[in-house]
Order: sequence, then C-alpha cells, then structure tokens
Amino acid sequence: MEILLEGIKSITLGQIIMICIGALLMYLGIKKEYEPTLLVPMGLGAILVNFPGSAMVTQVVGGEKGVLNILFDAGISTELFPLLIFIGIGAMIDFGPLLQNPFMLLFGAAAQFGIFFTLAVATLFGFNMQEAASIGIIGAADGPTAIFVANELASNLLGPITVAAYSYMALVPIIQPLAIKAVTTKKERAIRMTYKASGVSKTTKLLFPVVICIIAGLIAPASLPLVGFLMFGNILRECGVLDRLSKTAQNELVNLVSILLGFTISVKMTADQFLNIQTVIIIAFGLLAFIMDSIGGVLFAKFINLFRKEKINPMIGAAGISAFPMSARVIQKLATEADKQNFVLNYAVGANVAGQIASVIAGGLILAMFK
Repeated sequence: MEILLEGIKSITLGQIIMICIGALLMYLGIKKEYEPTLLVPMGLGAILVNFPGSAMVTQVVGGEKGVLNILFDAGISTELFPLLIFIGIGAMIDFGPLLQNPFMLLFGAAAQFGIFFTLAVATLFGFNMQEAASIGIIGAADGPTAIFVANELASNLLGPITVAAYSYMALVPIIQPLAIKAVTTKKERAIRMTYKASGVSKTTKLLFPVVICIIAGLIAPASLPLVGFLMFGNILRECGVLDRLSKTAQNELVNLVSILLGFTISVKMTADQFLNIQTVIIIAFGLLAFIMDSIGGVLFAKFINLFRKEKINPMIGAAGISAFPMSARVIQKLATEADKQNFVLNYAVGANVAGQIASVIAGGLILAMFK
C-alpha cells in the first residue's frame, strides 16, 4: 500500500498546476478547436511528464532516458520536425493571390515589426540578445519558425516560447480584431478594394518558389532550411506530377508531425522548468510581439494611403502575419462587419501568404545576426 501511495504523497503543487495547464490546453484544442493537432498532444504530454518519477522524461535519479527526451533529441534538437511541417505548409499554400498583387509583399515585411520591437523591449528587461530575439519571433505567428529559432538561440526558453507561439496563433480570431479596431475607424475598415481577376501561369507559379529560394539564399542564407522546405512543399503542389505526394504532405505529413511535435515539446513543460516568473514574462512579451505585428502592418498600410489615390483597406496590413489562413479570414470578417458588401479576401490572402514568406526570412535574418 505504501508503494501505491508514494506517487500521491510526492506530487508537488507545481506539478498539479502543470497538470491543470495541460488539461486546459486539451480543452482548448478539443472543445474550442484551437490548433487541435498541437494543443491536444501538448496538453496530454504536459500531464504525463508532471507525474512524480514519470518515465516519460529523463529522471535525475537513475538517469534512464525518457521516451520524450529521445523524441526531442531526434526531432526537435535536430530541427527535423519543424522543417517537415514546412513541407506540408508549403503544399497547402497557393501563391496565386500574391502573384496577382505582388505589392502585398510589402505588408508581409511590415507585419514583422513586432519581432524587432519586442526584441528591443525584452533586452531592457534583462534578457540577452539571443533570448530577446527568440521571444520576439513569437510575433511572426509562425510556430515552426519560433521553434527553429528558439532551439538555435535559446533552447532553455523553448517550452514557454512554443506554448506562447501556438496559443497566440490559435487565438488570432480573438486578438487580431481587438488590435485592429484599436488603430482603425469603422470607415477605414469599410474601404473597398477593387478586385481585378488575372490568371497566373503555371510557369510563374513554378518559378516563384525557386526565385524566393535564390533571394533568401543571397540575403539571409540562414533562412534557407526554412525557406527551402517551405518552397519544396509548394513545388510539390504546383508541378502537377506529384499530386498524391502533395496531398499526403498537406494532410498526413503535417498532421502527424504536428502531433509528434506537440507531444515531444511537452518535455520542456515540467513544473520546475515552466513555472517561474520568466515564463510569465515570456508569454506577456509574446502577446506584445503579436499585437505589435498586427498594429505595425495596419499603420504601414495607413502610411501608404497618404500617397495613394485608390486607398488600401488598412486591415490588409494586419494580414501580413504568418497565421495562414486564419488572419485573412479575420480581416474579411471585420470588413463584412463594417460593410456587408465589402470583399477584401483576395488581398488579405495575398498579404497572409507574403507574411508566411517574410516570417521565415525574418527568422533567418535573426539567426544570421546572432549565430
């Protein structure tokens, strides 16, 4: 009986709190359908690793390697899981709306403002430059990029950075409308943009990912693993001779690897690693980065409007974050709320796709700066 009660007697308050956090993540994934392929396994993993003496993680006493530590070393320390996810994301993306409106690339770049703003602020709170940069990348709203950069520059912060990045991605429909409405009027949100349908040739769609790889290789070589895998996935989609592989990448691959990644990252969510003031600050800064990315994109669009006769709906700038396609849908919903006949989805998708490219290049630039 004493052996049976040993686990109950040795569990700590911190472990109980982390088990509750894990349950909350599972609730958000299942009930609210917020990033379920990641939050559900991450939540279950957080529960499993916080039982006293859990064989899921390597214990100080005994030293037998936990199964999640083995997966972590194989899939995250090597950066394999984030890169495999990028193949699936690339296969999902249609660059057509961006190629129809190439100036949307500007909004993808502008919406990365929050990364560098948060980097500067985080250094004032005692984080070193590598840690601050890893926290700032949360603002890109790109989970795999956040993991990739944090693992390279600040692996000690990987747990809270991952939780913050994916949580805020899931909360795009809640956070972005508040940020956008804070810096726009209803009249601005109701601005209509004339849509001119134009076809994009197959050759153009095939050349585009290759050109992006070349540009990224010249200006940010450190981003090539991210950009290269993303564009490889897109080539699978567009080449027309690998349709089965493209569909596999979009569905089975991205879902399976996301589940493995979420389950594995929970190795960094033990009570002694996660429950500290530093984690609270990181999550707060991550929210700041996310909000400033959205606001930065909106303000950039409003600035451009000063010089344009045909105005841009400033909300398009907020779609320049990497949360594809959630952000584009949020922008269209807000546009419809302001004017039921307002249709800006094509432009929002173009900016959203541009944000996906800009976020991985921004991650590469940060790695180049500090490695």
